[in-house]
Amino acid sequence: MPSSAALTLSTVAERLAIEVGWVTAGGAEKVALEVPLGSTLLNALERARLDELAGIDWRACRWGIFGAERSGDTLLRDGDRVEVYSPLLDDPKAIRRRRAAAQRERRDGRR
Repeated sequence: MPSSAALTLSTVAERLAIEVGWVTAGGAEKVALEVPLGSTLLNALERARLDELAGIDWRACRWGIFGAERSGDTLLRDGDRVEVYSPLLDDPKAIRRRRAAAQRERRDGRR
């Protein structure tokens, strides 16, 4: 009969501790999960239930691990942080153009 220490090590080795993170208007959020060894990025996203938890349609987003975009079939490792990258709300170039135009108006209005 195996010892309890051997059973504990075997059980620990069969599970991965990961985090799934996303950004909301209020800041970054994350949920800690334990997933079975051999889980993929998609498995983790399904298990996180972000659609119920945070109202995020993660299927319409891009995703990755530690800031690097990855495919859904990427195998997870212990300690990975799966991230959901929400679509941009506005074009960064358009934001810069508006900001520059507003600065020009303020500058020209002071003369």
